[in-house]
Amino acid sequence: MTSYPEMKSIKRTSLQLECQPATFQVHLRSAKRLRDLCCANRGTFIKVGQHLGALDYLLPEEYTHTLKVLHSQAPQSSMEEIEQVIREDLGKEIKELFVSFEDAPLGAASLAQVHKAVLQDGRTVAVKVQHPKVQAQSAKDILLMEILLVAVKQIFPDFEFMWLVEEAKKNLPLELDFLNEGRNAEKVAHMLKSFDFLKVPKIYWELSTRRVLLMEFMEGGQVNDKAYMERNCINVNEISRNLGKLYSEMIFVNGFVHCDPHPGNVLVRKCPTTGKTHIILLDHGLYQDLTDNFRLDYCQLWQALIKADVKRVQKYSRRLGAGDLYPLFACMLTARSWESVNRGIDRSPVTAKEDVEIRSNAAAYLPQINKLLNNVPRQMLLLLKTNDLLRGIESALQTRASASSFLNMSRCCIRAVSTYQRSKSISLYRKTQISLSEALSLWQISLYELFLRLKGSQLGNWVIAFLSWMHHSS
Repeated sequence: MTSYPEMKSIKRTSLQLECQPATFQVHLRSAKRLRDLCCANRGTFIKVGQHLGALDYLLPEEYTHTLKVLHSQAPQSSMEEIEQVIREDLGKEIKELFVSFEDAPLGAASLAQVHKAVLQDGRTVAVKVQHPKVQAQSAKDILLMEILLVAVKQIFPDFEFMWLVEEAKKNLPLELDFLNEGRNAEKVAHMLKSFDFLKVPKIYWELSTRRVLLMEFMEGGQVNDKAYMERNCINVNEISRNLGKLYSEMIFVNGFVHCDPHPGNVLVRKCPTTGKTHIILLDHGLYQDLTDNFRLDYCQLWQALIKADVKRVQKYSRRLGAGDLYPLFACMLTARSWESVNRGIDRSPVTAKEDVEIRSNAAAYLPQINKLLNNVPRQMLLLLKTNDLLRGIESALQTRASASSFLNMSRCCIRAVSTYQRSKSISLYRKTQISLSEALSLWQISLYELFLRLKGSQLGNWVIAFLSWMHHSS
């Protein structure tokens, strides 16, 4: 995030980082203490810790790396506690409901854990059970965090993290209602039914409550497990491309976004019968509904970023609350330097040097980043978190945003803007005009995509070599 207007460029190389072991040790020690605090208090604290672990654009790497383990190493409830919740909510003992119920959970998260079981009729299911004290404790935890953050702000005025408490207040009640999660799962499965590679577990409503959710059991490897994909002959580029398609459709077209795509919630598998690769989307408790105005401004902003149209980047960033900090906002959205944004984010790949530079400057611009997070619409906060989690998956798979992923985003943005314009137009002539313009833009993208494929293929190399030969011959 460097070299942009009204901000001094600060560069710090990896060699300089090695020369500052004291800073590294202080950050690491503090991060471990914060992680231990979250684990000791469980529930809401772990949830907030997970959110902090995704803030790559804001916190030093020692914090994000240390806190990311909270996604996969959350404390577990005992079997006695799990039995108690099932007994209270379903009115029966585990042995009455299931032929078998595995004591060891498949995974434990901040609010619940999941066990594999077999119903009396032979169906294999995943049973998500809420930790017993989370409901009662969550309001007290949020109040305590609010008091702590207010106290810290009195000592350090630049410390602006109240938005984190506001988000927890709004989202936690929804995440604690598993019936709401079930409804979200069914909604997104219907909404994205055209994507045959997407699988969302079926909900068994007859045995689901606010604290217990029964789902179809689906097996697969985590989306960031490259070794699993190699063993199962799964194409990592195809997975990365399809994941991008899913989220572009959710964000730009539908405005209903799954906001917790950490690797434990996104599985991949190869279907043994068809050989097709599937993406399995889990944990539907946290969604963001985008308003039409916000969604369309966000579409226009991303189109401007992809086209390196700085004037429109400035215009739509300001409309989304960034003000004079629009260059910083663009860098946070793309995880690219301002120089790369000006040049075109699809023109050159991300380098290790640029990654170090961005992370280093994030610490330098902490007050400005905090100001941005307080000024942008609340809808933006979960999208930033979602972007960071998706980028983490791309980094693990070594498939950082390619030209094809930007082309898919462009398609969704064009479709979304055109659909909205048609809905607001009463003239048949105007609607036809919009549709023709949309078709032309989509055709141009397809033509450019074909050019890129030919350019990267053996046939394309032959054609280019032949044309070059023809040119020199003439």
